Amino acid sequence: MSLLKLDIYAVRNIQQESIIPSPAINLIVGKNASGKSALIEAIFILGRAKSFRSSTIKPVINFVQSHLIVSAQTLQANGSQMHLGIQLDGKNIEIHINQQLKQRRSDLAYALPLQLIHPKSYELLDAGSQMRREFLDWGVFNNDENFLPVWRRFKKALSQRNALLKTRRLEQINVWDKELVYYGTIVDCYRQQYLEKFKPVFIKIIGRFLALDGIDLKLVSGWDTAKEFSHVLTEDQDRDLRYGFTHSGPHRGDFQLLVNNRLAKDFVSRGQLKLLVMSLKLAQVQLLVNEQSQAGCILIDDFAAELDVINRAKLLRYLSEMDCQVFITATEAIDFGDLSQIKNYKMFHVEQGSIKPV
Repeated sequence: MSLLKLDIYAVRNIQQESIIPSPAINLIVGKNASGKSALIEAIFILGRAKSFRSSTIKPVINFVQSHLIVSAQTLQANGSQMHLGIQLDGKNIEIHINQQLKQRRSDLAYALPLQLIHPKSYELLDAGSQMRREFLDWGVFNNDENFLPVWRRFKKALSQRNALLKTRRLEQINVWDKELVYYGTIVDCYRQQYLEKFKPVFIKIIGRFLALDGIDLKLVSGWDTAKEFSHVLTEDQDRDLRYGFTHSGPHRGDFQLLVNNRLAKDFVSRGQLKLLVMSLKLAQVQLLVNEQSQAGCILIDDFAAELDVINRAKLLRYLSEMDCQVFITATEAIDFGDLSQIKNYKMFHVEQGSIKPV
């Protein structure tokens, strides 16, 4: 999948712009606050129906407009073209796919798989489990379309069980326990299967950037898997009642990145940690290409901020070898280094929200 044409309306300081990007590497340069990150943000909004820079959409909308629009003509893996569009005003959302009004954000996410690398991405291995759980589930979601309905049923059962715990109405809790165990076990199985396929791809990629032995990935299921999930729920019931929520289950799941059986974040340098996170994200896209011949966009914001010159060159070489569309921002063209070995790329200059090909 790649964007053939991108139209942006009222996204931060980008008033109205259209670009025809390269199907491979797209380099976006401009001074700070010029609008280059807004370009990346617009693509992200098109695929995820939310911003990665703001928890609400209102600050993203250009201050003189009431809504934003992002649309694109895309080329799918099977050679067909698809039109995607989204309109947001802070309260309502309109999603259009091939001129048909859609209700679900997941339709966009399947149509335009996106992987984002930006300065806060490097918190993946440092922050709490939610960020890693979301990372893992993005991979499972794109790898197997059966995962999403199962996850939704699990979340419904969890919500119902928590409501009963809060009101201390236990006469129906066994019914929702069975639902929780049934769908929760399937969710955990999907994650485990995905991680097994993902690990060798990740280890191969990290080998391009770091010489580290003893790398491993381990799923943390969210409960003591030495016991049946149903038994854990029974054992936890008094504690769950006391606090009013379910303590154990896939909603508390996580994964660990280990180096010689030690947590990587406690063992490697800060620079190495950034390369590990970058490789985790690249591996998700590479696995998607390997499994489904379906590659979305890789978005890299502030290219030079987190990587040294040597690793920037390594990353560009790797990206140029991938069958994937990439958008990368930097303040100066020199930040991208020697581009003589990169065959298929376009460069765009952004100034005061205006985007021009170089």
